[in-house]
Amino acid sequence: MFFMFNNLRRIKKVFFVLVAVCFFVFVLSRGHVYGKNELEYGITFSKKQAEALNLNWQEVYLSALNELGVKKVRLPAYWNEVEPLDNEYFWDDLDWLINESEKAEIEIILAIGGRLPRWPECHFPEWIDNFSKEEKEEKMLSYISEVINRYKENKSIIAWQIENEPFLAHFGECPKLDKELLDKEIKLAKSMDNRPIVITDSGELSIWIPAARRADIFGATMYRDTYSRQLKRYIHYPIAPGFFRFKKNIAGLFAKPDKWVVIELQAEPWGPIPYQYLTAEERGRTMNFKKFREMIEFSSLTGFKEFYLWGVEYWYWEKKVNGDDGIWEEAKILFNMN
Repeated sequence: MFFMFNNLRRIKKVFFVLVAVCFFVFVLSRGHVYGKNELEYGITFSKKQAEALNLNWQEVYLSALNELGVKKVRLPAYWNEVEPLDNEYFWDDLDWLINESEKAEIEIILAIGGRLPRWPECHFPEWIDNFSKEEKEEKMLSYISEVINRYKENKSIIAWQIENEPFLAHFGECPKLDKELLDKEIKLAKSMDNRPIVITDSGELSIWIPAARRADIFGATMYRDTYSRQLKRYIHYPIAPGFFRFKKNIAGLFAKPDKWVVIELQAEPWGPIPYQYLTAEERGRTMNFKKFREMIEFSSLTGFKEFYLWGVEYWYWEKKVNGDDGIWEEAKILFNMN
């Protein structure tokens, strides 16, 4: 009898703990959801990705601005393109992108650092391998300084992004995160210009707090369908829009960035190999017209207002190479909603 009584007490304790946890999660999953007419959309554009698809990158970018009507763009200033040789800078391509953006009155987030969008995530110039750790740090800061100095008079640039998902240590072909160097990069950027600093983090795989603490603008990624190299299988994240409200509310207890955005909203396939080598059926396992629409709807319920879509090069490739303009035309409607 005593044994049964003890078991009943334990069951009650577990029950009340579960109820408390559920209530806690419910409360922290709440938050304002913007009306669809309030939502703002932009893109990340990667010259490297357009070239990997054998596309004319200038044609893709102008089409995004002129056909789609994009007004917000995140551009990476890849170190190995900007400084292909030690202390020898090549600005032509980045100048072109920024000048065309300025003509079209585009708002630019310019991403700077060794770790920037697109695989292999880190884009260090080859010549840096010949230097010591201390010299590499000095060279990194010098490159960041050169980029900011060149473009800080450009009014189209609304923010500087420093590194990309720096706390997602296990992803990409990158060196171990050096938090002290990251903080030096942020400090340098702030000392040179007063525009906000964007720090990004994985929407699903990180806790956001270390990144958000360093950010004027915090940018999360948002994915639902991916391929895991570790598990060797496709994954659909079993999460609801409230998951992102929950994470935002938790991080907001410890960090107060001025703005929260989705810096990378999935709108292209993610497979075991680059998607241009997959069949249409396999690409469709993680992104197609239906999933694109579902992703836009899902994201609109997460409590974020501003989204930078990931995959404009893919939409153009499908249209130009495969004759499928479904997502391209749907994106055109999206960017012209407001």
